[in-house]
Amino acid sequence: MENQNKVILDLADGTGAWSKDYEEAGYIVVNVTLPFYDVLKTEIRDEVIIFQGGNKGSFAVWINDVYGILAAPICTMFSIARTTAKTPRDFREGMKLVIACLNIIWECRYDHKLAFWCLENPKGYLRQFLGKPVFTFDPCDFGDPYTKRTDLWGYFNIPKGVRVEPEYVYFKSGKRMSKMMYESSLRSKRKSKILKSITPPGFAKAFFEANK
Repeated sequence: MENQNKVILDLADGTGAWSKDYEEAGYIVVNVTLPFYDVLKTEIRDEVIIFQGGNKGSFAVWINDVYGILAAPICTMFSIARTTAKTPRDFREGMKLVIACLNIIWECRYDHKLAFWCLENPKGYLRQFLGKPVFTFDPCDFGDPYTKRTDLWGYFNIPKGVRVEPEYVYFKSGKRMSKMMYESSLRSKRKSKILKSITPPGFAKAFFEANK
């Protein structure tokens, strides 16, 4: 297979939904996320990146084998909606994972050209640290009928999609909520959090088609 020696690093994505199309196309996908590996405990020695800190021991990747990098650091500290959290907003804490992802990207790029790299986060305060994003989208822009403004920074080809109208649930009060967000809210808190964080499949497919 033509892609069998191309490594895709999927950093802090959690579910691996963003890199799924790459894996199915024969790329070597390394999902660097807890509980498997801890991005914050990554070591870089000469030409090797060593991922560790999870329940799989350690795993080494040659930098020259890295073809592309996807990064999705946790967004809770940068969320505009963070107004009732038990712990106060801590930008310094939130930036630790962002910086760890960027350090890996930079190390891979210094002496080796990446085909692409991309860091995503829901539209929020991360803009005040990384600047204006390269691209911002809603899932409905790529065929998934809900809205969730998401920013992308990096070096990549802009994906193209087919927009559909978002679906809403309407309440007697006159307020409305995305149908997807409403349905996820009916599940347990943990499952709801996972569903809301999953990369929209339409976007993931379009990104793959534009960057492969």
